[in-house]
Amino acid sequence: MKNDITFKELKDSGYTDRTISQEIQANLIAKIKAKESVFEGLWGYEDTVVPQLKKAILAGHHINLLGLRGQAKTRIARSMVSLLDEYMPIVKGSEINDSPFHPISKYSRDLIAESGDETMISWVHRSSRFFEKLATPDVNVADLIGDIDPIKAATLKLPYSDERVLHYGMIPRANRCIFVLNELPDLQARIQVSLFNILQEGDIQIRGFQLRMPLDIQFIFTANPEDYTNRGSIVTPLKDRIGSQIFTHYPKTIALAKQITEQEAKISPEDQAQIQVPSLAKDLLEEVAFAARDSEYVDAKSGVSARLTISAMENLIAAAKLRLIESDSEKTTVRLIDFLSIIPSITGKIELVYEGEQEGADHVAKILIDKAIMVQFDSIFPRIPKLEKESIKTPYTDLISWFNKNTLELNHTDTDKEFYANLSTVRPLTALVEEYANDLSKDDQNFCKELVLWALTINNKLDKSQNETAFKYDSAGIGQYFRS
Repeated sequence: MKNDITFKELKDSGYTDRTISQEIQANLIAKIKAKESVFEGLWGYEDTVVPQLKKAILAGHHINLLGLRGQAKTRIARSMVSLLDEYMPIVKGSEINDSPFHPISKYSRDLIAESGDETMISWVHRSSRFFEKLATPDVNVADLIGDIDPIKAATLKLPYSDERVLHYGMIPRANRCIFVLNELPDLQARIQVSLFNILQEGDIQIRGFQLRMPLDIQFIFTANPEDYTNRGSIVTPLKDRIGSQIFTHYPKTIALAKQITEQEAKISPEDQAQIQVPSLAKDLLEEVAFAARDSEYVDAKSGVSARLTISAMENLIAAAKLRLIESDSEKTTVRLIDFLSIIPSITGKIELVYEGEQEGADHVAKILIDKAIMVQFDSIFPRIPKLEKESIKTPYTDLISWFNKNTLELNHTDTDKEFYANLSTVRPLTALVEEYANDLSKDDQNFCKELVLWALTINNKLDKSQNETAFKYDSAGIGQYFRS
């Protein structure tokens, strides 16, 4: 926190007054020259969105971030705060962050005219220079621009024609700051019209007051392309006043998606120490989201948010933590059978088309998990033949034959030692994994054992049944548990 100083002391310090656009540009240039990262945590945007953001900032543009839900649009907007100076001087007591060099409110103009160089200057930290508003249909002009305050008029005994009776809305109060308006198409068209002059000329009008207030604001808007057709639109004259429209996107690779999930998932250090997540399990989790984005049951226009895998990872950890508690163990490893716990994370994060609604959200979630499992399985193991011929032996013949005489029950609450010892009793399964996944870690090999069994059930080579506490694998058509 910086101490108040006089206007004279500010000028003597050599401080140079700049517009917010000039300030952001200068700090961006300094970061680029110093080889510093400009936008932290925006994985996968380094060669697409970030270069466009830099150009828009250098051009001095207001920005519209256009993309489906869960594509870090709000995170991008909030990261712009790092490009502001640490502290900004304002006329002390100003409601709209008046610069003492260029005051625009009557309060500040009168104060400087009266006190001159002795005018007191306060400091605003950059963390207080970020304003954010969700554009819901009930937002009105008074919220954004302002209105006449009759209580202020009565208290100060001023006529309504006096500028001092005005109550400023969020936008004037964001003078010399970053103002983010989320979901812009949801804002009623008549409210969008009120932004025209603010973006272009700096004029605002409140209840007939024609004020020439050259507000200095960096606007960032966010919008979902789906909003353009389903709920609203951005009126053309407003779009024309927004300098740069930048499209965001989902991560294009599993590796990038994993980095985002790892960064955003809320997992305590204690849980991280006690719960091991195999690399293949992390990959599979992301494959579920990729499968959802390609699924004929999911509305592609609505998108599949990155929050799906973040929430799913938290549910996976929760399932493993519950096992720790129930088994009174000190450590455990995430298993494939734990993936049923991510179904609530899937059903709450996807919008279904008609065919998906007919299938049901839970069933679609299981289909997506199965599809992701097969993608991962096919990347490690040979293709499972559709037809078994007695004269032709496949990599899976011995394993399928084993289940003709045996069954395997995997309990959620078993300790790791019990669980993997149980899996090891299926010798053909161990041999298969050693042949095709020998270069993987021990945890990933154990995960592969479950992966093989699940893939065989998807291809109707084995039968999988379950109840609340266990999975049971046996020869196709024999299962006696509650069906999954």
